[in-house]
Amino acid sequence: MSPQRRTRVARTGELMSNTDVIVDVRNLAVEYGRGRKALRAVDDVSFSVQRGETLAIIGESGSGKSSTAHALAGLVATAAGSITINLDDPAFGKGGSSHLIFQNPTSALNNRMASWACVAEPMAPGRLRIPQSLRPKAVELLRRVGLGAELADRLPTQLSGGQRQRVTIARALASKAPLILCDEPVASLDVSLQEEVLQLLADLREEHDLTYIFISHDLGSVARIADRVAVMYLGRIVEIGPVATVLRTPSHPYTQALLAAAPHIELERRSRRKALVRGELPDPRNPPSGCRFRTRCPFAMDRCASEGPSLRAASNSAHSSACHLSSPATSIGISNPPQ
Repeated sequence: MSPQRRTRVARTGELMSNTDVIVDVRNLAVEYGRGRKALRAVDDVSFSVQRGETLAIIGESGSGKSSTAHALAGLVATAAGSITINLDDPAFGKGGSSHLIFQNPTSALNNRMASWACVAEPMAPGRLRIPQSLRPKAVELLRRVGLGAELADRLPTQLSGGQRQRVTIARALASKAPLILCDEPVASLDVSLQEEVLQLLADLREEHDLTYIFISHDLGSVARIADRVAVMYLGRIVEIGPVATVLRTPSHPYTQALLAAAPHIELERRSRRKALVRGELPDPRNPPSGCRFRTRCPFAMDRCASEGPSLRAASNSAHSSACHLSSPATSIGISNPPQ
Protein backbone atom coordinates (compact mmCIF):
# COMPACT_ATOMS: atom_id res chain seq x y z
CA MET A 1 0.00 0.00 0.00
CA SER A 2 1.40 3.38 -0.98
CA PRO A 3 1.67 6.05 1.72
CA GLN A 4 -1.18 8.54 1.91
CA ARG A 5 -0.96 12.19 2.80
CA ARG A 6 -2.75 12.91 6.06
CA THR A 7 -2.93 16.69 6.22
CA ARG A 8 -6.03 18.32 7.68
CA VAL A 9 -6.90 22.00 7.43
CA ALA A 10 -8.78 23.18 10.50
CA ARG A 11 -11.13 26.15 10.71
CA THR A 12 -12.95 27.73 13.70
CA GLY A 13 -11.41 25.32 16.18
CA GLU A 14 -12.66 22.18 14.38
CA LEU A 15 -9.50 20.25 15.23
CA MET A 16 -7.60 22.67 17.45
CA SER A 17 -8.66 23.74 20.92
CA ASN A 18 -5.91 26.40 20.95
CA THR A 19 -6.45 28.84 18.09
CA ASP A 20 -2.96 30.28 18.65
CA VAL A 21 -1.49 27.03 17.32
CA ILE A 22 -0.92 27.36 13.57
CA VAL A 23 0.40 23.86 12.88
CA ASP A 24 0.23 20.68 14.93
CA VAL A 25 2.28 17.65 13.84
CA ARG A 26 1.67 14.30 15.50
CA ASN A 27 3.72 11.11 15.03
CA LEU A 28 4.74 12.11 11.51
CA ALA A 29 6.54 9.56 9.33
CA VAL A 30 7.87 9.99 5.79
CA GLU A 31 9.19 7.07 3.73
CA TYR A 32 10.95 6.88 0.39
CA GLY A 33 10.82 3.62 -1.54
CA ARG A 34 9.05 0.41 -0.63
CA GLY A 35 9.65 -2.89 1.07
CA ARG A 36 13.06 -3.80 2.44
CA LYS A 37 14.72 -0.92 0.62
CA ALA A 38 12.37 1.68 2.09
CA LEU A 39 14.04 4.59 3.84
CA ARG A 40 12.09 6.16 6.71
CA ALA A 41 13.46 9.70 6.55
CA VAL A 42 11.13 11.00 9.27
CA ASP A 43 10.00 8.75 12.13
CA ASP A 44 7.47 9.57 14.86
CA VAL A 45 8.02 13.34 14.85
CA SER A 46 5.66 15.57 16.85
CA PHE A 47 5.66 19.32 17.48
CA SER A 48 3.43 22.38 17.27
CA VAL A 49 4.09 25.98 16.27
CA GLN A 50 2.33 29.02 17.68
CA ARG A 51 1.05 31.97 15.67
CA GLY A 52 3.87 34.44 15.03
CA GLU A 53 6.56 31.99 16.17
CA THR A 54 9.66 30.77 14.34
CA LEU A 55 10.63 27.15 14.95
CA ALA A 56 14.01 26.18 13.52
CA ILE A 57 14.82 22.56 12.67
CA ILE A 58 18.51 21.70 12.53
CA GLY A 59 20.61 18.60 11.94
CA GLU A 60 23.14 17.02 9.64
CA SER A 61 22.40 16.10 6.05
CA GLY A 62 20.10 13.08 6.20
CA SER A 63 18.57 14.07 9.53
CA GLY A 64 15.09 14.41 8.03
CA LYS A 65 14.68 18.14 8.49
CA SER A 66 13.96 18.94 4.83
CA SER A 67 11.70 15.90 4.46
CA THR A 68 9.68 17.24 7.39
CA ALA A 69 9.26 20.59 5.64
CA HIS A 70 8.36 18.93 2.35
CA ALA A 71 5.69 16.85 4.10
CA LEU A 72 4.23 20.02 5.63
CA ALA A 73 4.18 21.60 2.16
CA GLY A 74 2.46 18.55 0.68
CA LEU A 75 5.37 17.79 -1.65
CA VAL A 76 5.84 14.28 -0.25
CA ALA A 77 3.31 11.82 1.12
CA THR A 78 3.21 10.87 4.77
CA ALA A 79 3.53 7.22 5.76
CA ALA A 80 1.94 7.79 9.18
CA GLY A 81 0.86 10.51 11.55
CA SER A 82 -1.04 13.73 10.99
CA ILE A 83 -0.43 17.36 10.06
CA THR A 84 -3.09 19.86 11.10
CA ILE A 85 -2.90 23.47 9.91
CA ASN A 86 -5.22 26.08 11.42
CA LEU A 87 -6.85 28.56 9.03
CA ASP A 88 -9.08 30.24 11.62
CA ASP A 89 -8.12 33.78 10.63
CA PRO A 90 -9.69 36.03 7.95
CA ALA A 91 -6.21 37.32 7.05
CA PHE A 92 -5.27 33.97 5.57
CA GLY A 93 -5.84 33.61 1.85
CA LYS A 94 -7.06 30.78 -0.33
CA GLY A 95 -3.72 30.05 -1.96
CA GLY A 96 -2.83 27.18 0.36
CA SER A 97 -2.21 26.33 3.98
CA SER A 98 1.59 26.60 3.70
CA HIS A 99 4.17 28.11 1.37
CA LEU A 100 7.72 26.86 0.86
CA ILE A 101 10.73 29.12 0.28
CA PHE A 102 13.39 26.94 -1.35
CA GLN A 103 17.15 27.03 -0.87
CA ASN A 104 17.65 27.71 -4.58
CA PRO A 105 15.26 30.48 -5.65
CA THR A 106 15.77 29.65 -9.33
CA SER A 107 13.94 26.34 -8.86
CA ALA A 108 10.89 28.15 -7.46
CA LEU A 109 10.54 30.76 -10.20
CA ASN A 110 9.35 30.51 -13.80
CA ASN A 111 12.17 32.01 -15.84
CA ARG A 112 9.73 32.87 -18.63
CA MET A 113 7.62 35.10 -16.42
CA ALA A 114 8.30 38.66 -15.33
CA SER A 115 9.19 39.02 -11.67
CA TRP A 116 5.86 40.68 -10.84
CA ALA A 117 4.00 37.75 -12.43
CA CYS A 118 6.05 35.27 -10.38
CA VAL A 119 4.94 37.13 -7.26
CA ALA A 120 1.30 37.33 -8.38
CA GLU A 121 1.05 33.64 -9.28
CA PRO A 122 -0.16 32.50 -5.81
CA MET A 123 -2.93 35.11 -6.04
CA ALA A 124 -4.25 33.49 -9.23
CA PRO A 125 -4.17 29.74 -8.54
CA GLY A 126 -4.94 27.61 -11.58
CA ARG A 127 -4.61 30.50 -14.05
CA LEU A 128 -2.47 29.92 -17.14
CA ARG A 129 -2.00 33.66 -17.55
CA ILE A 130 -1.54 36.12 -14.71
CA PRO A 131 -4.01 39.01 -15.09
CA GLN A 132 -2.51 42.50 -15.37
CA SER A 133 -4.93 43.61 -12.66
CA LEU A 134 -2.67 41.89 -10.11
CA ARG A 135 0.42 43.81 -11.19
CA PRO A 136 0.02 46.77 -8.76
CA LYS A 137 -0.35 44.43 -5.78
CA ALA A 138 2.67 42.39 -6.92
CA VAL A 139 4.79 45.52 -7.37
CA GLU A 140 3.81 46.63 -3.86
CA LEU A 141 4.90 43.26 -2.47
CA LEU A 142 8.21 43.59 -4.31
CA ARG A 143 8.63 46.99 -2.70
CA ARG A 144 8.00 45.46 0.74
CA VAL A 145 10.89 43.06 0.24
CA GLY A 146 13.23 45.83 -0.94
CA LEU A 147 12.92 45.57 -4.72
CA GLY A 148 12.04 48.65 -6.77
CA ALA A 149 9.33 48.87 -9.42
CA GLU A 150 12.02 49.04 -12.10
CA LEU A 151 12.75 45.34 -11.48
CA ALA A 152 9.13 44.21 -11.80
CA ASP A 153 9.33 43.39 -15.51
CA ARG A 154 12.69 41.64 -15.38
CA LEU A 155 12.92 37.90 -15.77
CA PRO A 156 14.34 35.96 -12.80
CA THR A 157 17.46 35.22 -14.85
CA GLN A 158 18.09 38.97 -15.05
CA LEU A 159 18.20 39.30 -11.27
CA SER A 160 20.96 38.55 -8.78
CA GLY A 161 20.70 35.59 -6.42
CA GLY A 162 19.71 37.81 -3.53
CA GLN A 163 17.08 39.58 -5.63
CA ARG A 164 15.62 36.25 -6.74
CA GLN A 165 15.32 35.10 -3.14
CA ARG A 166 13.51 38.33 -2.31
CA VAL A 167 11.06 37.57 -5.13
CA THR A 168 10.34 34.15 -3.58
CA ILE A 169 9.73 35.84 -0.22
CA ALA A 170 7.31 38.27 -1.90
CA ARG A 171 5.55 35.21 -3.37
CA ALA A 172 5.18 33.83 0.14
CA LEU A 173 3.54 37.08 1.26
CA ALA A 174 1.23 36.96 -1.78
CA SER A 175 0.06 33.47 -0.84
CA LYS A 176 -1.24 34.68 2.55
CA ALA A 177 -0.45 31.21 3.83
CA PRO A 178 -0.62 30.82 7.63
CA LEU A 179 2.65 28.86 7.65
CA ILE A 180 5.81 29.76 5.73
CA LEU A 181 8.39 27.01 5.40
CA CYS A 182 11.95 28.24 4.86
CA ASP A 183 14.17 25.40 3.60
CA GLU A 184 17.77 26.65 3.89
CA PRO A 185 16.66 30.03 2.46
CA VAL A 186 20.07 31.72 2.71
CA ALA A 187 22.41 28.77 2.14
CA SER A 188 23.07 29.59 -1.52
CA LEU A 189 23.73 33.30 -0.90
CA ASP A 190 26.90 35.22 -0.12
CA VAL A 191 27.45 36.10 3.54
CA SER A 192 26.47 39.75 3.10
CA LEU A 193 23.27 38.76 1.31
CA GLN A 194 22.50 36.17 3.99
CA GLU A 195 22.41 38.93 6.60
CA GLU A 196 20.08 41.03 4.45
CA VAL A 197 17.63 38.20 3.78
CA LEU A 198 17.59 37.08 7.42
CA GLN A 199 16.85 40.63 8.52
CA LEU A 200 14.11 40.86 5.89
CA LEU A 201 12.48 37.66 7.13
CA ALA A 202 12.63 38.92 10.71
CA ASP A 203 11.16 42.32 9.78
CA LEU A 204 8.33 40.77 7.75
CA ARG A 205 7.47 38.44 10.60
CA GLU A 206 7.05 41.41 12.93
CA GLU A 207 5.11 43.43 10.35
CA HIS A 208 2.71 40.67 9.25
CA ASP A 209 2.67 38.34 12.29
CA LEU A 210 4.06 35.51 10.16
CA THR A 211 4.76 31.98 11.35
CA TYR A 212 7.94 30.30 10.11
CA ILE A 213 9.45 26.85 10.19
CA PHE A 214 13.10 27.53 9.43
CA ILE A 215 15.21 24.61 8.16
CA SER A 216 18.95 25.20 8.42
CA HIS A 217 22.37 23.76 9.15
CA ASP A 218 23.72 27.24 9.96
CA LEU A 219 23.47 27.67 13.72
CA GLY A 220 24.31 31.36 13.47
CA SER A 221 21.22 31.96 11.33
CA VAL A 222 19.12 29.89 13.73
CA ALA A 223 20.35 31.88 16.73
CA ARG A 224 19.39 35.09 14.99
CA ILE A 225 15.90 34.29 13.72
CA ALA A 226 14.36 31.45 15.76
CA ASP A 227 12.30 31.44 18.94
CA ARG A 228 12.57 27.67 19.43
CA VAL A 229 14.76 25.01 17.86
CA ALA A 230 14.26 21.29 17.24
CA VAL A 231 17.31 19.09 16.67
CA MET A 232 16.86 16.06 14.40
CA TYR A 233 19.06 12.99 14.05
CA LEU A 234 18.30 10.07 11.71
CA GLY A 235 14.67 11.05 11.33
CA ARG A 236 13.81 11.81 14.96
CA ILE A 237 13.75 14.88 17.17
CA VAL A 238 16.35 14.45 19.91
CA GLU A 239 16.04 17.88 21.54
CA ILE A 240 13.61 20.79 21.38
CA GLY A 241 13.30 23.99 23.35
CA PRO A 242 13.80 27.77 23.42
CA VAL A 243 16.65 28.69 21.10
CA ALA A 244 18.65 30.55 23.77
CA THR A 245 18.43 27.58 26.14
CA VAL A 246 19.27 24.89 23.60
CA LEU A 247 22.17 26.78 22.02
CA ARG A 248 23.76 27.84 25.33
CA THR A 249 23.11 24.76 27.48
CA PRO A 250 22.39 21.82 25.15
CA SER A 251 21.17 18.68 26.90
CA HIS A 252 21.54 15.99 24.23
CA PRO A 253 25.06 14.77 23.26
CA TYR A 254 24.27 15.18 19.56
CA THR A 255 23.25 18.80 20.05
CA GLN A 256 26.45 19.36 22.02
CA ALA A 257 28.46 17.92 19.15
CA LEU A 258 26.77 20.18 16.59
CA LEU A 259 27.40 23.25 18.71
CA ALA A 260 30.98 22.29 19.54
CA ALA A 261 31.67 22.40 15.80
CA ALA A 262 30.26 25.94 15.61
CA PRO A 263 32.71 28.15 17.54
CA HIS A 264 30.73 31.33 16.79
CA ILE A 265 27.93 30.03 19.04
CA GLU A 266 28.51 31.00 22.68
CA LEU A 267 28.09 27.95 24.93
CA GLU A 268 28.51 27.27 28.59
CA ARG A 269 32.15 26.16 28.86
CA ARG A 270 31.30 22.83 30.45
CA SER A 271 28.93 21.99 27.58
CA ARG A 272 31.95 21.78 25.27
CA ARG A 273 33.83 19.38 27.54
CA LYS A 274 33.15 16.03 25.86
CA ALA A 275 31.11 16.72 22.77
CA LEU A 276 33.11 14.79 20.19
CA VAL A 277 31.20 12.46 17.87
CA ARG A 278 32.81 9.17 16.93
CA GLY A 279 32.27 7.03 13.87
CA GLU A 280 30.24 7.57 10.73
CA LEU A 281 26.54 8.29 10.29
CA PRO A 282 24.71 4.92 10.30
CA ASP A 283 22.76 3.67 7.29
CA PRO A 284 19.34 5.33 7.62
CA ARG A 285 17.74 2.24 6.07
CA ASN A 286 18.99 0.21 9.02
CA PRO A 287 19.22 2.57 12.02
CA PRO A 288 20.71 1.35 15.32
CA SER A 289 18.41 -0.23 17.89
CA GLY A 290 17.40 1.76 20.94
CA CYS A 291 18.90 5.23 20.82
CA ARG A 292 19.87 5.97 17.22
CA PHE A 293 22.78 8.13 18.32
CA ARG A 294 24.34 5.48 20.59
CA THR A 295 26.87 4.22 17.99
CA ARG A 296 28.48 7.67 17.92
CA CYS A 297 27.82 8.85 21.48
CA PRO A 298 30.73 9.16 23.97
CA PHE A 299 28.29 8.54 26.84
CA ALA A 300 26.54 5.42 25.47
CA MET A 301 25.74 2.59 27.91
CA ASP A 302 24.04 -0.82 27.65
CA ARG A 303 20.57 0.61 28.19
CA CYS A 304 20.95 2.78 25.09
CA ALA A 305 21.05 -0.31 22.84
CA SER A 306 17.88 -1.89 24.19
CA GLU A 307 15.65 1.07 25.00
CA GLY A 308 15.01 4.10 22.85
CA PRO A 309 14.69 7.26 24.98
CA SER A 310 11.63 9.46 24.61
CA LEU A 311 11.57 13.25 24.74
CA ARG A 312 11.26 14.48 28.31
CA ALA A 313 11.72 17.74 30.14
CA ALA A 314 15.37 18.67 30.69
CA SER A 315 15.99 21.94 32.53
CA ASN A 316 12.42 23.25 32.31
CA SER A 317 9.05 22.27 30.89
CA ALA A 318 9.74 23.99 27.56
CA HIS A 319 13.10 22.24 26.99
CA SER A 320 13.10 18.49 26.28
CA SER A 321 15.66 15.97 25.09
CA ALA A 322 15.63 12.27 24.25
CA CYS A 323 18.50 10.87 26.31
CA HIS A 324 18.60 8.41 29.22
CA LEU A 325 21.11 10.66 30.99
CA SER A 326 18.87 13.72 30.87
CA SER A 327 16.65 14.67 33.79
CA PRO A 328 14.72 17.74 34.86
CA ALA A 329 17.61 18.71 37.15
CA THR A 330 20.68 17.99 35.05
CA SER A 331 22.08 18.37 31.57
CA ILE A 332 24.71 16.21 29.92
CA GLY A 333 28.01 18.04 29.71
CA ILE A 334 27.01 20.16 32.70
CA SER A 335 26.69 17.27 35.10
CA ASN A 336 29.57 14.78 35.34
CA PRO A 337 29.47 12.28 32.45
CA PRO A 338 29.97 8.57 33.12
CA GLN A 339 33.56 7.38 32.87
